[in-house]
Amino acid sequence: MNYELAKQTPFLELRDGNRLPQVGFGTYKLRGAAGVNTIQQALNNGYRALDTAVNYENEGSVGAAIRRSSLAREELFISSKLPGRHHQYQEALTEIQESLYRMQLDYFDLYLIHWPNPLKDQYVEAWQALIDAQRFGLVRSIGVSNFLPEHLQRLEKETGVLPVVDQIELHPYWSQPKQLSFDREHGIVTQAWSPLGRANAVLKDPLIKKIAVAHNKTIPQIILRWETQLGAAVIPKSSSTSRQIQNLTLFDFELSAAEVTAISSLDKDNGRTNNQNPAVYQEF
Repeated sequence: MNYELAKQTPFLELRDGNRLPQVGFGTYKLRGAAGVNTIQQALNNGYRALDTAVNYENEGSVGAAIRRSSLAREELFISSKLPGRHHQYQEALTEIQESLYRMQLDYFDLYLIHWPNPLKDQYVEAWQALIDAQRFGLVRSIGVSNFLPEHLQRLEKETGVLPVVDQIELHPYWSQPKQLSFDREHGIVTQAWSPLGRANAVLKDPLIKKIAVAHNKTIPQIILRWETQLGAAVIPKSSSTSRQIQNLTLFDFELSAAEVTAISSLDKDNGRTNNQNPAVYQEF
């Protein structure tokens, strides 16, 4: 059990008084026995935050890995997400309970609305369900995923409550400066999904490679450090023990302001990994 790496991971203070580990472990596509083993390995290697979702169809695997771990529940930060098909208020509340039953947990540290699904337009109703789930003690912190400023502003206007976390796609080819700025100004912590671009061309980018050589680090370490220096939390995923450890070893070096700016300048107009624009994308 790598307690040293776990201790080195900073926490980000959430507006509700809770704390989010800045580096967590993404579990997308980790399912079944192999998924349990990989997630348990990540916990052994020092990860204390695990991110899942109803639509990943692996809440059972994440829960099994937690139970097999020797770590106490209070040492962990567990997140899941509500799918679009359950945005109706009562359905949302029931689904949160079902998520807890699947994972065999008493509460979530963080629960998110996975996508706003604006064409269906029930995300405010779903948000009210999360507000009440927090009040009922099912969830300690509530947030959203893939919400644009317009969606966040509407939540605040209609419920009086802003999310404490907005989990968005964020990597050097899609650096989202406007969203980061909006979140920061409104006390929302930005968490990056696909922080390494789902292993696309960004992992071969010559500029990032040059910076990696200068720091004697890997390209993924440079990208993750860039994101953490922007103030974001990250949830990289890897099945390799060595890469899991590398992805946690981010705080023994620092990028210069010029290096951060250079990486941010790689942003592309069509930099999304998939064509999933939250203004129109529907996830069920």
